[in-house]
Amino acid sequence: MTAPSESHWFKSSYSGGSGTECLECAYAHDSTLIRDSKRADGPLVRVRSGAWRTFVQALARDALK
Repeated sequence: MTAPSESHWFKSSYSGGSGTECLECAYAHDSTLIRDSKRADGPLVRVRSGAWRTFVQALARDALK
């Protein structure tokens, strides 16, 4: 799967500065795209928007514990 050319990729603010262990995300029309930042032309994972939102909300709730 390839990313749409207009995708704007971003890294988490929690990413380390060494660049050795980072994922990048981009929002698409109805999904979120995820890739390894070290392999920008490598494979992508596409997650539907609702599933991504649920995942991020669960992470946020867990962080508050």
